[in-house]
Amino acid sequence: MKNLLLLFSLLYFHSFFSQKTERFNIKKYQIATLDDSLKESSGLDFFNGNLYTFNDSGNTAELFQISLDSGKIQKKIETNLRNEDWEALCNNGKNFYIGDIGNNQGTRKDLKIYKFPIDSAQNVQTISFYYPEQSDFTPKNLNNDFDAEALVFLDGKIHLFTKEWKSKKTTHYILDPTNFELQKAEKKETFKTNFVVTDAAYFEDKLYLIGYTKTTSVFLEIFQRSEGDYFFKKPAKKYKLGNAFSLSQIEGIAVNKNGIYISGEEFKTPLGDRNGKFYFIPKDDLN
Repeated sequence: MKNLLLLFSLLYFHSFFSQKTERFNIKKYQIATLDDSLKESSGLDFFNGNLYTFNDSGNTAELFQISLDSGKIQKKIETNLRNEDWEALCNNGKNFYIGDIGNNQGTRKDLKIYKFPIDSAQNVQTISFYYPEQSDFTPKNLNNDFDAEALVFLDGKIHLFTKEWKSKKTTHYILDPTNFELQKAEKKETFKTNFVVTDAAYFEDKLYLIGYTKTTSVFLEIFQRSEGDYFFKKPAKKYKLGNAFSLSQIEGIAVNKNGIYISGEEFKTPLGDRNGKFYFIPKDDLN
């Protein structure tokens, strides 16, 4: 009996961590090429039914409301902030939270999330944090585990998912949105994605993580929420969506009752540049 239980446990362990990756090329779901003002679109988020995005490091400190049908810019929200390396966006139904959390080199000691009401972008509060596991801040471009580009807001907490270039994992951290002192990010769980996570979305008890590999393959992984704010305890569904050469550099995902919206920034290659793209997958098309 013990041997049978051991065999069952081994088989379950193997099936849990050897899930099949399905192919689901999203090229045919392209809605539009993004405007030149959004060449470096790096994140998507729904707020009161409207879809917002922004540009990442070194660009203007603005949010852009874009059309669900065409990806065209409908509205701009200017802030008086600095865009050191904006990479993620989430909200709690009242406030935006912008993650200035990009850290490709692994050297930053000024990681922060900006909080402000949608109707008062000048009334900003700053949530500063650090990773308690990080002790080495020497430059390691695209070879460190303390980069991040993904945030979701859930049950009064900010949930951050790292972009781990070295380990090819993501670590789930929790931050307190009411603490404006320097705070320690609380490590919750880690999962081996085998791609770097560039954005996250949460809808109807499911977490959506999207990203790519160094060889430009684009992946989407969908997790079912467990009790206690855990996401990585149950088997996930994983999809290969294509590659950046044809799709652009995928950096954003947002989900609503209609389906999944995905955005990519301009992808530069020796063979030519690929403009940023905007995609929509109807909910019934991705099982």
